[in-house]
Amino acid sequence: MSTTHVADEPPPDRRELGRHGEDVAAEHLAARGLTVLDRNWRCREGELDLIAADGERLVVAEVKTRSGTGFGFPAEAVTRVKAARIRRLAQHWLAERHAAGAAGFAEVRFDVLAVLVVPGAAPQVEHYEGAF
Repeated sequence: MSTTHVADEPPPDRRELGRHGEDVAAEHLAARGLTVLDRNWRCREGELDLIAADGERLVVAEVKTRSGTGFGFPAEAVTRVKAARIRRLAQHWLAERHAAGAAGFAEVRFDVLAVLVVPGAAPQVEHYEGAF
């Protein structure tokens, strides 16, 4: 697990908070040398927050953003059911990419990036590599 602090004020509403958290998470991945390939990829079954390449490894990242810990820590929101759905969605993303003629990946890793945004403080990112 790694932690990053990025100076910024939290956005006012939930949708903006989530978008802000994904921006912070994407910057976190890029700062660690990963290439973000896709953001908010959607299909009929759901959405993947961030998809990145780490060399020949595909990284599918679920981003959970909170403005406080009153409802628990952000990473606690990724249940086994949610993890299973993310795995299925990743298979759809890979199939779509393969159909378009793109090269494959040697392996897939599933990460969780928990972003805590508190007013007056820099966002904190906890990165759980291989979370599920």
